[in-house]
Amino acid sequence: MAITITPAAADHVRNYLKKRGKGVGVRFGVRTSGCSGMAYVLEFVDEAVAADTVFEDHGVKVFVDPKSLVYIDGTELDFGREGLNEGFIFNNPNVKDACGCGESFNI
Repeated sequence: MAITITPAAADHVRNYLKKRGKGVGVRFGVRTSGCSGMAYVLEFVDEAVAADTVFEDHGVKVFVDPKSLVYIDGTELDFGREGLNEGFIFNNPNVKDACGCGESFNI
C-alpha cells in the first residue's frame, strides 16, 4: 500500500504550509459525492490522528484514514498548471469510471 506525491505537489504543499505558519502535512481521502459516487478530499493537517496511515514522499507527509485507503491505494498526487488554472491531479490506478465534469469517480 502506498500513496506517492510528485516533486511539484510536494513543493506546493510545503509552500502552503509555510504560508500558513503551521501544519505537519496533508490529509488525503474520499467522500461520497457527485454523480459517479466518490470525490477526493484534501486538507492540511495540524495534528496527526492515531488511526491514519502516514506516507512520506519528497519530504511531505500524507495522512490517509483507513476507510479511504481502500479507494486511493496506489494513487500519485501531482500538481499542475494549465493556463490560469492550477490544482492537484489525482493519478489513481483504481478508478474505473469518472463523471464528465471530473468531480467524482467510482471504483
